[in-house]
Amino acid sequence: MAKISIENLRHSYLPFPDPAREDQYVLKKLSIDWQDGGAYALLGPSGCGKTTLLNLISGLLIPTEGTMKFDGRDVTRATPEQRNIAQVFQFPVIYDTMTVFDNLAFPLRNRGVSEAEIAPRVKEIAEMLDLSRTLYNRASGLTADGKQKISLGRGLVRSDVAAIMFDEPLTVIDPHLKWQLRSKLKELHQRTKRTMIYVTHDQTEALTFADQVVVMNNGEIVQQGTPVELFERPHHTFVGHFIGSPGMNVLPCEIKGGKTFYAGQMIKAQNEKALKADGKFEIGVRPEFVTLAKTGIAADVVKVSDAGRFRIIETISGGNTIRLLLAEDVSVPSGQVKLAFDPEHTQIYQNGWLAGAAA
Repeated sequence: MAKISIENLRHSYLPFPDPAREDQYVLKKLSIDWQDGGAYALLGPSGCGKTTLLNLISGLLIPTEGTMKFDGRDVTRATPEQRNIAQVFQFPVIYDTMTVFDNLAFPLRNRGVSEAEIAPRVKEIAEMLDLSRTLYNRASGLTADGKQKISLGRGLVRSDVAAIMFDEPLTVIDPHLKWQLRSKLKELHQRTKRTMIYVTHDQTEALTFADQVVVMNNGEIVQQGTPVELFERPHHTFVGHFIGSPGMNVLPCEIKGGKTFYAGQMIKAQNEKALKADGKFEIGVRPEFVTLAKTGIAADVVKVSDAGRFRIIETISGGNTIRLLLAEDVSVPSGQVKLAFDPEHTQIYQNGWLAGAAA
């Protein structure tokens, strides 16, 4: 296991990128520390740089600029073997002609572990991944999700790794099994306290697996925090949009005399004292903290969507969409309504960033 420290990391796939051209870099300058034994997720849309960052950490790529350290040791140019990394890829990587047992045992045999130690370790991992019944069958006969379980098991079977990397490992897994495997991975982390880094574009996977989620966009780390922090206090409007279903309402607003106004109504916000004089100002409030009221912001109901335990009410106010949630047992309004925002969960954003928070 290892503490991973990244300092001023940049990466380009061009052989000779221009340092002054940010558009030539898939990863902008990143600096971040991940503690020994932590469970982390890299979350962001396709093309944001999260797999590139994972491959830089594992040693499959060498960064264009910057340094990387494991427990204070510079591994910037070290191979994956020298870093002692286990990596599980998006699609199954297994040996079809071997049995499930031999596939799981392969990383241990490759490192000279005795057969007496291998058998109980393999059986423990097989039981955790529900592979015990097929342990002595050839891997070629398994389904796609069964083969990916072997890939997961091969990453988990070693107890000596500095970190385990997961690159969207549940893509080919049946939706019903995804929840079970996420729970198993979480359980394993809690038992072993190994450093784990999990790449995904699925917020449910990230928020249920990780203790700390790193949200990325356009080659940059926008915010790192716990699932609760990302939900309740997103540091950027992108995080507010990307986390949550539906995402945060983001509305243009005016600042007058230190007060915040939207559609002629004064809005109280949790961080309004942190505002500075100039910039583009927006209100951020999640649908969970918007309620129907007798007085407040005038809005027209335009759409109602059933989401099971609640309904998503979509309204239009001042040319902007405002969504709120209503419980099943609450009658759905029609026509014009009044909306109120919970001031303890309403934030002001300045130039996209949470006012008062470090960019």
